[in-house]
Amino acid sequence: MELTTVTEATRIILENSIDYGTEYVPFNDAHRRVLAEPLVADRDFPPFDRVTMDGIAIQWQSYANGQRTFLIESTQTAGETQHTLSDSNACIEVMTGAMLPINTDLVIRYEDFTIKDGIVHLNADVRKGQNVHYQGEDRRAGTAIIQPHTLLGPPEIAIAASVGAVHVPVKKLPSVVIITSGDELVAVEQTPLPHQIRSSNVHCIATLLKDYRINVDFVHIPDDLSATQQAIQNALSQYDVLILCGGVSQGKKDFIPKALQAEGVEKYFHKLSQQPGKPFWFGRKNNNVVFALPGNPVSSFVCARRYFIPWLRKSLGIPAMDNIYAALSDDYVYNSPLTYFLQVQLFQEGATLMARPLTGHGSGDFANLIDNQGFLELPKEKNEFKKGEILPIWRYRY
Repeated sequence: MELTTVTEATRIILENSIDYGTEYVPFNDAHRRVLAEPLVADRDFPPFDRVTMDGIAIQWQSYANGQRTFLIESTQTAGETQHTLSDSNACIEVMTGAMLPINTDLVIRYEDFTIKDGIVHLNADVRKGQNVHYQGEDRRAGTAIIQPHTLLGPPEIAIAASVGAVHVPVKKLPSVVIITSGDELVAVEQTPLPHQIRSSNVHCIATLLKDYRINVDFVHIPDDLSATQQAIQNALSQYDVLILCGGVSQGKKDFIPKALQAEGVEKYFHKLSQQPGKPFWFGRKNNNVVFALPGNPVSSFVCARRYFIPWLRKSLGIPAMDNIYAALSDDYVYNSPLTYFLQVQLFQEGATLMARPLTGHGSGDFANLIDNQGFLELPKEKNEFKKGEILPIWRYRY
């Protein structure tokens, strides 16, 4: 069987991204969601000429005329209605965040004057307009502050609050189920027998998906063709996306491909020219998308990070690929005609992101993931890689 290349698999998966529409969510629950429509300023940013330093506000012309002492007329604090300077040779004491008083056009900070008997004595040069944040200087009312297809973070949440967007339009998330198979797997809270292991792959992948606010359901099926087919049938009727872990290779109990075929899921490819993660299966039935990942923990994690996350990002309308690169810290040789996802430790060397290989003991050694921060993608066209060579990096830890 001819293996599908990483490049071709990526193309096929991204071509099968799906837009799930738009929904409104409370602004304070929109972190890590993708904005679906522009977020528009309901008034100028800032909404008034704003004082940016504690001090005094004066009229520039009086300073230009040579005046260096000023009588304090009043004090303008943040949250008060706007004061008016009545005497152009006087000043108003102002606080950060306050409205700039009428008839003033600059603010002098406390460090640049002294006060004696209610009279300000300047001891530094000043310039017109200093320490004033002018109305509309940042954004004008009616303009889009945040564009669609933005992944919302703390600054965007603050903007939503400031424009009164109690609910914000975001891209809907697909419903996802992770299905595990294997008689050797037991629940986390159980004590495994000598021939058993606790189920861990699902929690690794589920945590990866939480970065995009997706909460998954879990289903476990025994190594039985009928039970496997029934579980897949049920999942296709309830979820947008099926992520299966295990049962996709060529073992006698690897029933997933047969069950998917029996349920009418079209296979787009099965088996990639990569290591780890070679047995990866991908297909679709109408609007159901199926990612059937290998059972080995490092293999399943590589495939989820390298293929599912780009698919999800494109479905949500944000750039699919990271386009991040790192330089090898040492020479590395990989003698196989497959694309290799090399586990690496990342560190900075000046302005360059460096990748130090730390390979572990194969695709079953998921403890080795703890010591690394990403997978360096080594193309299959060569097997010798030199120190300093720049290659794509798929980070899973920052």
